[in-house]
Amino acid sequence: MPLAIRLISRAADFAARRHSGQARKGRSGSPYLNHLAEVAALVAGTADGADAELVAAAWLHDVVEDEHATADEVEALFGRRICGLVQELTDDMTPPKEERKRRQVEEIGAKSPGARLLKLADKVSNVRGVNDDPPADWSADELRSYVEWAVSVVDAGCRGIDGGLEAAFDSEVARLNSAATS
Repeated sequence: MPLAIRLISRAADFAARRHSGQARKGRSGSPYLNHLAEVAALVAGTADGADAELVAAAWLHDVVEDEHATADEVEALFGRRICGLVQELTDDMTPPKEERKRRQVEEIGAKSPGARLLKLADKVSNVRGVNDDPPADWSADELRSYVEWAVSVVDAGCRGIDGGLEAAFDSEVARLNSAATS
């Protein structure tokens, strides 16, 4: 089995085990693993999926932030580059939510190209999730506010990274905006 397939498979397995039982915020409560699979598939669709480490990092991008693993553990199992990408995407969860959101907008432009591509794929998946299965307890204003913030993050540092992902993101934003005005 080629090394790239083994690496991605190990990352998917690790993520599945660590995020077991975790659900998305949508009404259906779909498994969180679905989000990770979508982000990995979106990343694999860029540059013909030639960067196995980037696809593996997509599977693992929330494992430290959600406190299912440590950075040391990710580095020991998957190497320095993958750990670095995961760490770039890991928010410090100690400040209040609004502060964390502000920091994402301010800091995204200084991230590596790989981390910015992962963030863009993550935002595509998240906005698609809000479109397809919004949280039951979110008002229309909360949905709009979330998408405006996601646009701010993408505009602050993810444009120019991958045209296909940008188009997918913009399409999801337009779809939400269209539904809101209907």
